[in-house]
Amino acid sequence: MQSPGTKSAVAIREAGDDDWPQIWPIIRDVVTEQRTIPYDPGMSEQDAKRMWLLAAPARVVVAADGDRVLGTANMYANRPGPGSHVASGTLMVAEQARGAGVGRALTTDLVDWARRGGFAAVQFNAVVDTNTAAVRLYEDLGFVTLGTAPGAFRHPDLGDVGLRIMWLDLTS
Repeated sequence: MQSPGTKSAVAIREAGDDDWPQIWPIIRDVVTEQRTIPYDPGMSEQDAKRMWLLAAPARVVVAADGDRVLGTANMYANRPGPGSHVASGTLMVAEQARGAGVGRALTTDLVDWARRGGFAAVQFNAVVDTNTAAVRLYEDLGFVTLGTAPGAFRHPDLGDVGLRIMWLDLTS
């Protein structure tokens, strides 16, 4: 792994059961930081595994540099039935890999998956307003903020901050 801020050779591949021992610490660390993902910081490993490793037609991937997992994403239909034409997903990057293009590689892969799957759009339901790196990345990839729920996320240092709904139209 190169130093933060430099680009590394990141490969995106389907996650397997044998990846879980490297995925879990990433999820645990991101969730317990309580800065970017609105998940319960008390979540058990079993609950995290059940929530993260979704069955097809959903997809779970890792960003890897060789055998080392640097980040992970899951992707799925945002809602069942009448909402199933809109994709969604969640991405998490290991702290030591942030700023090295891992989040961009995961997001680009998610968008490509949604396009291949015939989804009309990608919707991120809860982007923490103060997660400026993610907001900038998503905007750079064409996402727009549809709205912000003020004070919907309890940040450990900043208090109540907004959660954005971010949208990428795939029909044009």
